[in-house]
Amino acid sequence: MLSSSQPSVGSGALSHAYIQHPSLRCNVPESRGLFYDDANRLLICVTSSSQVFSWETAPFNPDVSPSVDSISEGPILSVRFSLDKKVIAVQRSDCDIQFFHRETKKTLNHKCKAGSESILGFFWSDSPLCDLAVVKTSGMDLFACDSSMNLRLVETKKVNVNWYIYTHESRLVLLASGLQCKTITGFQLSTAGVVRLPKFEMTLATTESNSKPIISSGDVHLVTVYGRIYCLQVDREAMLLHTYRFYRDAVVQQGSLPIYSSKLSVSVVDNLLLVHQIDAKVVIIYDLFVDSRAPVSAPLPLLWRGYQGSDASSQAGSKENESPESSTSNENIVMYEDAWTFLVPDLILDQSSKVLWRVHLDLEAISASSSDRTSLLEFLQRRKLEANKAKQLCLGIARALILERRPATQVTQAINVLVTAYSYSVKAGIYKELKNEKTTATTPTNGASPDNERGRASGSSIDEEEEVEMDLPSGSADEQQESQLSSPAISPDELYKFVFASVEEVMVEESDYLVAIITEFLRSISAEKLKVDLNIYVMTIRLLAHSKRFAELSLFITNKIIEPSKEVALQLLESGGQNLRVRKLGLDMLRQLSLHHEYISSLVQDGYYLEALRYAQKHKVTSVRSSLFLEAAFASNDMQHLAAILRVLSELIPGFKETSEYYTFHGLLNETSSLVAV
Repeated sequence: MLSSSQPSVGSGALSHAYIQHPSLRCNVPESRGLFYDDANRLLICVTSSSQVFSWETAPFNPDVSPSVDSISEGPILSVRFSLDKKVIAVQRSDCDIQFFHRETKKTLNHKCKAGSESILGFFWSDSPLCDLAVVKTSGMDLFACDSSMNLRLVETKKVNVNWYIYTHESRLVLLASGLQCKTITGFQLSTAGVVRLPKFEMTLATTESNSKPIISSGDVHLVTVYGRIYCLQVDREAMLLHTYRFYRDAVVQQGSLPIYSSKLSVSVVDNLLLVHQIDAKVVIIYDLFVDSRAPVSAPLPLLWRGYQGSDASSQAGSKENESPESSTSNENIVMYEDAWTFLVPDLILDQSSKVLWRVHLDLEAISASSSDRTSLLEFLQRRKLEANKAKQLCLGIARALILERRPATQVTQAINVLVTAYSYSVKAGIYKELKNEKTTATTPTNGASPDNERGRASGSSIDEEEEVEMDLPSGSADEQQESQLSSPAISPDELYKFVFASVEEVMVEESDYLVAIITEFLRSISAEKLKVDLNIYVMTIRLLAHSKRFAELSLFITNKIIEPSKEVALQLLESGGQNLRVRKLGLDMLRQLSLHHEYISSLVQDGYYLEALRYAQKHKVTSVRSSLFLEAAFASNDMQHLAAILRVLSELIPGFKETSEYYTFHGLLNETSSLVAV
């Protein structure tokens, strides 16, 4: 939900996705246009004086200063930096690419055969086979480029190409051919080499008025979610967004999503697909991890938000960087205007205002709009960008379910989701990595992929196919490092501390209900073979004793539902004040755990002085002071017991009759006996 301190632009005050002030603004005079280099995550501006300004966008920092380079004059169709950022490549025309070495200032021109073929575009690669790929109407040329900027043709992929799309995030290039541009040839240029994917045909509906619709490059989007690569294709005649998933040996259409606008684009934020229905000015969020194609929430506008809070100093500190945008307000922001370009994965470039926005999710608003708490918890446990917020929301949901007295089955389902998610994250190494090592960029392995886990559970045969290898760019981890300081997974210790312990006092009069939930929680913990916080055992004993369910408590102990420990034994002794059988269970547990000192102290407390002495002698316990027995016997006013203990200690401890303790208590015994005789 938006608070009153957060100005917003859009229809209404509720949104699940938003862009936020301040943006990254290009305040460069004489700008000829803005470009985006997705491989290096650079926003690039070229001026009429042939200067190249570049801003790093990962991590997203509106105050970042640009780097400035100079190139020769001429037309510019596209600009990309080499992956080591030493070379700037500029496409001048449909047959000419010019290269500029930033350090040596050396230039190189690469031309294709004018008239017979045209250059559609190019991109840099980290494949061991090539450094540069040039896509032409006749196919794709792969080049190696040395430190002197010499190009060597390595291989040519012969394909008739009408248009292409490529994302460095997926390392996948799709080449479209045919009269309707629906025949697709794909190559992945990853660190494992160049992999050719099976050719496939995209689906297109036809109507009487349009029997041969044509697919344009703007109708096709490559996205990466949960380490899986998807192609999304707009079918305007059918008003559907078709989804295709890539495997090494197959390209499989995996359903379609309804669309409500003839013009749309997509973003990916925290592995969620955001479909921007531009004509309708709403965004629909999908989670492709689940089998259902139902949206995460209802369609809502994409909103613009101002500063979080009212920190005047932070606002004042950014004034000098805002320039004309310092008065950015509801009046001069047009949502989904024609000049907007959606960039992979979560950026929006406004060419007219020369600003770059980042798309954010509002997890709190999404949570507030969901009625299915179990599905919501599963959804939140998959979030990584705002892991701490997702964790806090999960803890709040679990507490609320208990405090609202929801059916025990519903609460235990929710708790089981959290336990299972934690168990998976520990086994996959995710929880430990994010918590202790912050974040490192790693390629998902088959064993650690959440998709593989889902595939095994569902028995889906297609998941047994070998998936296209993908190498996520190292920058993706850097961009998320600040918010990935912890995993959204919740440990059993945290569940006890922030859920069960926090509701115990309120729910103590409904201990039966809370014990039923805790019992299922313990069952879930046991099934996942996780370590249990001993405090949860102690709480269970306390709750059962409060409701005088001593027989059930005994069964919990004898059946090892509650595991033995010192803390458990001491709580049994405390609760056993109301039930001797329970207290005996505590004594037996101390003895089984060889906690001699605590066992002897408890026997003495119960008045079993001689038994405690014999136990100490048998087990050679030297940590218990003899005065413990003498003081307890004297305090009980049972002089026979005191005399017996003095006699036994004299027999057990050589020289005891010469100690001050013997003289003290022997004197007290004689004095008391004389008074009784008188």
